[in-house]
Amino acid sequence: MKGQKGIMKSPQFVEFRPQSSATHMHTQREKTIVSGNGVFYQILGFGMIVVLIYMSFGGIALFSFDEVPTLSFVGRNGTQFMLDGKAFYVNGWNSYWLMAQSVDEETRPRVREMLKNGADMGLTVCRTWAFNDGDYKALQISPGRFNEQTFKALDYVIAEARQHGIRLLLSLVNDLNAYGGKNQYVKWAWQEGIGISSSNDSFFFDPSIRSYFKNYIKAVLTRKNTINGIEYRNDPTIFGWELINEPRCMSDLSGDTLQEWIEEMSAFVKLIDKNHLLTIGLEGFYGPNDPKDLTVNPEYWASKLGSDFIRNSKTTNIDFTSVHIYPDQWFPDQEFEDQLKFVYKWMRSHIEDGDTVLKKPVLFSEYGLSETMANFTLSNREKMHKTISDIIYKSAKKNRSGAGALVWQFLVGGMKEFSDSYGMVPYESSSTDSIFIKQSCRLARIKGWSHVMKVSNNFVSKNCGKEY
Repeated sequence: MKGQKGIMKSPQFVEFRPQSSATHMHTQREKTIVSGNGVFYQILGFGMIVVLIYMSFGGIALFSFDEVPTLSFVGRNGTQFMLDGKAFYVNGWNSYWLMAQSVDEETRPRVREMLKNGADMGLTVCRTWAFNDGDYKALQISPGRFNEQTFKALDYVIAEARQHGIRLLLSLVNDLNAYGGKNQYVKWAWQEGIGISSSNDSFFFDPSIRSYFKNYIKAVLTRKNTINGIEYRNDPTIFGWELINEPRCMSDLSGDTLQEWIEEMSAFVKLIDKNHLLTIGLEGFYGPNDPKDLTVNPEYWASKLGSDFIRNSKTTNIDFTSVHIYPDQWFPDQEFEDQLKFVYKWMRSHIEDGDTVLKKPVLFSEYGLSETMANFTLSNREKMHKTISDIIYKSAKKNRSGAGALVWQFLVGGMKEFSDSYGMVPYESSSTDSIFIKQSCRLARIKGWSHVMKVSNNFVSKNCGKEY
């Protein structure tokens, strides 16, 4: 998942400085009084400015978002996601690239196409990156210093998602190096001469780097969208925040370092934003002191990563758990049927944890099957997708904690460089699409709540039968 190569067009840099709470209070609109014949020229000048904005930004500043759909915040009641007083089950996908593709006018239409395709399939949540640290077309150029052009791209993603009734799970940093990641924060600290360790894991324990990340969190959560005027923390289009993609801290196998970081950062997020749900971004591996280390974890290495699914997920300010499913990576030499058996055991185990130990929703926020694996077939990939969908559906029918799943990943045509061997383009395979459409219909049917009608007015009537 590498960024594109090229030259950035005229970036605008903005330095973020922590502000007092008074800055975030409701701001009154300024009134302009015009007298005499100046009225005509004022109106004419304003009209020309509007046209220029429209032409420069492909209409994103005004005309594309003149009617803003009404949305409510997704909340939680025990092991269930809740929306408008009813259970909300997630059938969605990952498109990590939405912000990156929204920076330039020529690639921005891909974002609208992707969100429309998701809505047309009845999907409700998309997980995507809300970070790009020091990389090509970075959002954060250096600690507290932002590229306004890229921030406006994220504004566009959020505003466009709202237009299609899609909610976003926004991830705030990467444990991996793609798009900067924790490694970039460590580099910044060393460049400023304040880093206390060259280890990538110092992201979790270096006070200066923790401060960098807190400033980043505050800048993003309090960002006022330049398109719809809504601060991110007040926008129900955002399903929730994810602290970090797939955190690992192998320098401290006790897990204490990562746990302390999760506690500190989750409390900080909730201090700023009490509207949105929060998750960690874990892969779901059990820690070395958990009995399931030996019975459920893929291999012995899984408990040696400094993370601990149960301990980490118990954190008070964490609202729901995250789990990933990659049997092709974890068991590359196994036959597909054996990998599928593991998927069943892996999911059932975590749903059981959500029900009895954590008492929180469990979101399987990444799953996929690589086309580079030995003997790959589209039929096997679809069988895996169907297995995961069936487990979620059965959990939802019984009001259990298996609250949904997000496939990795969907693209639109002409994006092979972003595929990473897991990518799929909706509508290129009708048999694949039917799995996701069927899941959208039956999850909506469970409590007689056709929430997918809010995603696409025609989706239910076209796909879900006469009972709707």
